[in-house]
Parts: sequence; structure tokens; C-alpha cells
Amino acid sequence: MPQALLLLASLLIFSNVAHCDFSPTLIADMAKILIDNYCSPEKLAGMEEAIDAAGSNTEILSISDPANLASVLTDGVQKTIFDSRVQVTYEPGYVPVAPPVMPDIPAEQLAEMIKGTVKVEVLDGNIGYLKIQHIIGEDTAQKVGPILLEYIWDKMLPTSAMILDFRSAVSGELSGIPYIVSYYTDPEPLIHIDSVYDRTSDVTTELWSMPTLLGKRYGTSKTLIILTSKNTLGIAEDVVYCLKNLKRATIVGEKTAGGSIKIKKIKVGGTDFYVSVPVAKSINPITGKSWEITGVAPDVEVAAEDALDAAIAIIKLRAEIPGLVQTAAALVADNYAFPSIGKDVAEKLGAAASGEYSLISTKEELGAKLSADLQKLSGDKCLKATRNVPTLPPQMFIELIKVSFHTDVFENNIGYLRFDMFGDFEHAAKIIAEYVWNKVVDTDALIIDLRNNVGGSTASIAGFSSYFFDDDKQIVLDHVYDRPSNTTTDLLTRLQLTGT
Repeated sequence: MPQALLLLASLLIFSNVAHCDFSPTLIADMAKILIDNYCSPEKLAGMEEAIDAAGSNTEILSISDPANLASVLTDGVQKTIFDSRVQVTYEPGYVPVAPPVMPDIPAEQLAEMIKGTVKVEVLDGNIGYLKIQHIIGEDTAQKVGPILLEYIWDKMLPTSAMILDFRSAVSGELSGIPYIVSYYTDPEPLIHIDSVYDRTSDVTTELWSMPTLLGKRYGTSKTLIILTSKNTLGIAEDVVYCLKNLKRATIVGEKTAGGSIKIKKIKVGGTDFYVSVPVAKSINPITGKSWEITGVAPDVEVAAEDALDAAIAIIKLRAEIPGLVQTAAALVADNYAFPSIGKDVAEKLGAAASGEYSLISTKEELGAKLSADLQKLSGDKCLKATRNVPTLPPQMFIELIKVSFHTDVFENNIGYLRFDMFGDFEHAAKIIAEYVWNKVVDTDALIIDLRNNVGGSTASIAGFSSYFFDDDKQIVLDHVYDRPSNTTTDLLTRLQLTGT
């Protein structure tokens, strides 16, 4: 059955269940409104045929409360087309709100009104903070631009990083989208930011970055973080989605509301019922998708009230990253066992200290990215970034040894020993001898399982291997070149061991 037929059928069923006192014409009129205005007409295929079928339904339904009927109809529509933005309401005496018109008042007075919706501050560390509740359109910006530049933008331009606070941004104008986005992009080449399809006019409008602006651009090199909450709505969501997918901003906070680029409230025939219909939709040119209904997911999810602190921490970390990456590159160049490879890795890693590293938000991300780059550039899976591991208390260390080694004695007195990493065995020799080695040392044969062993410290090679040689003479096991000291050491079996 086409989606539209399902929609109308479900509405009729819901109405019957509710025992309503309204003609099915109401439902047909509402369906016609959706056909003519809903922003995704593909969801409504076959609706006209469904309306004709509904028109012949003369059943009189009985309900005393029209508000209940509106709620039932809303539930039916939303569940059928999976769009929570469509709502049916009963509003006798409703007076449509006229579209806002820029008041004909002096620019200075208008600017004062706008200032009431904006908060500007330079935080410690030269971090710009700009809180916006309403996104003004291009026409308004042109009229009050010079005043806003002095009050807001000139304070933000010298900062080292910026936080845009959209947690309370719930309104705005479509023309404000390219205006805001352009301040954080380069003048050339122009960027296709968004496409907006308007169903009522059947026209798709492409939004592009602007080649010229009032004042200077913030540019693309400095960190930009946008704070969001579950209340961030509409035009503000579009700005967030655009800058996120252009990889120009990091989003910190909560998933946004999932509103609409444009919603219209339409009267149903001669009744006091109204249908709120999304009449336009945003289609991002990068993702081919929209933020509407689903909302914009943050890059770093935290409670809205914690978002500012999280953003400041990210900015401070990013300020340290270039130095950390350069330090890592120098360590590789000076210490890696294969000097020519180490030099090449260091040069390439140093050149990459900006770029993707500028979007890192946590120390864990930094470690993972650094390790991935080191291994990719060197071809050596053992070259990686690690974090310092604190020394374990003695009892905890013993428990770790117990779970790290696996022993068994099979039939015919065959021993089995498995461990998945070579640790600092020298400092744990007594513990290993007591809890591990003594369980398998008296077997007639021994299987050592290294199938899942990931390696570890070279300091353990000689000590471990010595258990499988006699103690009457030393045997050269390997030659190990140490790059930092520029020395080569012979690894010899030990004559003295802990255990048999």
C-alpha cells in the first residue's frame, strides 16, 4: 500500500477508535494540505487517491473534545510519515503572526536591541566567547554592521580561538546562514554550503559562502568550537551542521533539537484546526543528508552545562599539540633503531603537526592518531605512542602475574605455558617462579604458546630463554643494537637463575 494510503487509513482508524464527532472531510482536507505543502512529497505518493476514497466515507463520528481529536490526528500523522514536526492543533481565535519586518528605527537603536541577544567576552588564554540567541539575516547585518563590528567582531578577531555558544539559539533568518559561515571560511574558492528546497514554490536555493563581508574574516587556521544543547533549534542547527561537515568547527555539548528550516501553520478548511507543516528542507551538499528531525550530533558529547568547560579544555590541549607532535618527531629521529627510517618519519610527522591534528579533542584521540601515523609512516607496528603506566602495588602486581600467565599439564605429563606479552620479568622473577614456572618445570615436555604474544621488553629475552639451556656454559642468543647509546650488546644466557 502506498505511504499516503497508509497515512489516511491510519488517520481514519485512529478517528474511529476515538469515536469522534467530525466528518472525514476534516481528515481529507488535512491530507490535501500535506500533499500541497509537505517538504518531502515522496513520502506522500498516492495521497490524492486516498483522499478520493476518504471523500465517500459518510460515517459520523462522535467526540466532544476537539483538542483530543487534534492529538489523535497528530499521533497518526507522525507515526505514519515518521516526522515529529508535523502537528495538528485546535486553536479557535488563532491570529497568524505576520513575518517579522526589520523595524524602521535608527541603526544605533536596532543595534542595541541585537546586543540584548548577544554576549561577548574574552576569556583567559585569549579565547573569544560569543553567545548568540538569534541569527540575524543579511539585510539586518548590512544595516547595523558597522556598529556590530565595533561592539562584537573587533573584540573577537585578535583572539587565538573562539567559542560560539548556540545552546540558547532558537530562532534566525535563512540569509544569516551563509553570512555567519563565511566569516570562518576563506574568500576563495567559494563553497557550496547548503541547498534549501521550498515545497510551496518548488524551488531549490543554493547557499554559497560570500566573497566579501563587512570586516575581516576569522579565517580557517584558528580553533572554532560551537556549543550546543537539546534546545538549539532551526537556523542555528543548520549553521552548526554546515561548519561541522566543512570540518571547520568542533561541536561540543548535546544533540540539537532536530527542528526545521521553515515551518508553516495552515488552517484546515473552515474549521479551527491547524496543521503545522515543514514546507522547506535543508540538503547538505557534503553529506547529502539533513539535520532536520534527527538533530546534529556533537563531536564531543557532554551535558549542556558542562560544555563551556569542555570547550576550554579542548582549546588548551590543541595549543599544546604542535609542540607534542614535534617532540615525538624528534624522539623518533634521535632514538629509532633504523636511523634513515627514523629521519624520514620525523620529517613527515613534523609536517603533519597541523592539519588533522587541529581537530583532535582528547588526549586519547591524540595518542591514537600519533600511533597510527607513526606506524603508517614507518611500517613498524611496534612504533607507537603510549601513556605512562603507574607502578602497581605489590599485591596487585602478583594478581596481574597470575592472570597474565596460563599454565596446564596435559596427558603424558606435557606442560603448557601461555603468555601474551614479554614484561619486565627480571623484577618479577620470584613471583613468576612461584606462581607460574614451578607448575610446569617438572613436566616431560613443554609447549610454549606465543600465538597471541605482542612482544615487549628486550630485557626479558635472556632471562626467559636461559631456563631452556644448561648452566655449564653461556650461549650468545642475539646481538642488540641500542640507538640512543649507539652500542651493540650481546644477549647471553644466565648462569644464575631464580628457580630450576
